[in-house]
Amino acid sequence: MIPNGTNTADRRTFLKVAGAGGLTATAGCIGLGGDGGSGDTIVFGQPAAQTGDWDFLQPGVSQATDVARQRINDAGGPLDREVEVVRRDTAVNPEEARTVVTQLVDNDDAVALLGLFSSEINPLFDFLQEQAVPVVTPWPGSGFLDTRGGDRGTPGNIDDDEWIWRTVIGDTVHTGGGARRALDQGHDTLGVINGNSEGARSWADGFISAYEEGDGTVAERVEVALGESNYQSALDRLFQAEFSAFAVSIPLEDATTLLSDWADGGYGRQPILSDPLAQNDLAEQVGSDLDGAWAASPGQSGPNYDTFLDAYEDGGDAELNGWTPPAWDAINVTALAIERAGEATPEAIERNLGPVSRDGGTEVATFEEGKEALADGDEINYTGAATPVNFTDFGNVFGPVAINVASGGEFSQEEVIPAEDVRALVPQDEY
Repeated sequence: MIPNGTNTADRRTFLKVAGAGGLTATAGCIGLGGDGGSGDTIVFGQPAAQTGDWDFLQPGVSQATDVARQRINDAGGPLDREVEVVRRDTAVNPEEARTVVTQLVDNDDAVALLGLFSSEINPLFDFLQEQAVPVVTPWPGSGFLDTRGGDRGTPGNIDDDEWIWRTVIGDTVHTGGGARRALDQGHDTLGVINGNSEGARSWADGFISAYEEGDGTVAERVEVALGESNYQSALDRLFQAEFSAFAVSIPLEDATTLLSDWADGGYGRQPILSDPLAQNDLAEQVGSDLDGAWAASPGQSGPNYDTFLDAYEDGGDAELNGWTPPAWDAINVTALAIERAGEATPEAIERNLGPVSRDGGTEVATFEEGKEALADGDEINYTGAATPVNFTDFGNVFGPVAINVASGGEFSQEEVIPAEDVRALVPQDEY
């Protein structure tokens, strides 16, 4: 791969001078910017959580991305070129993410970015718009993105695009499923304790909004700093209020400390956990006091989950999590966008992510199937491993919600709320 920083700078200069309207009409004609590497290689960048509070989730996402990349290349690759994934660690730190995005776009010549968390996207949203490179990410749940991102349903015109697409259901969707379950269980008054990170707050905000929409009452909400060695005083404050269950949203390491303090203190009541906390490590370390705790998580059972699983299990032994199948979907739908576009530029990908994923074409489960259908002159509808994909106008997806319950030191799936029921939880045109 040959770095293409000069070409990228030229593309940015043109964007600034000509404005998006001029770009829409002429970008494809004058060959702006990098074409995703040189020769036979197309580069996708992957900002990654290889260190930091969420590093325990990255191995599954990396494995899903890598096996998908191999399958794409084995099928001939988009435009008969090989896909390369350049992975750089952000530690889910916004400033580090800014640096990594710049390196991936300017130095590595990436034409799309297959990562970034809510904690990175939200504060960097304007910066990411300036890059004008599609971010197709399996991570973010933030309600901030409910009405930001995607192509607004006008793929041929990128004037109003906001360049963010997510292949995982948003917090608004699965927290709605969690709130519904809490109310169905008779918990009409809750306590909430959350960390002070963007992701932890976002989950709590989404859950509370859906819960109160269902006529539930939050008796007390306590926000805590991350990295504390003891959360006893915060628990004392929370449990002064009257409620039957309490919701917890905080990274895993802090949650282990907090819930161990909760168990040791004998506070009792029903724990409801944010989706990243459905981890066996947490159940093992907290012990039997956590039995019965549950989390509503993005489901892992999209229409073509089995196709994904067969490939994934051949690629290593990383533990599956709620972000693993969406990572498979992110790279496949991006590669198909290039194949349909006939060129590997950020603008071409941006214009084609909607058309290869929405209803109306031949349903395909893999890049190979999509490449063949496009060669036959068909339009395609990529249906994924985590969700049907079917991007909304804001670049979001709907999918099933899984309820995972702790028992005997591990979490197991007890219930799946179907995608069609989940969709009914979210008002039309608000996601």
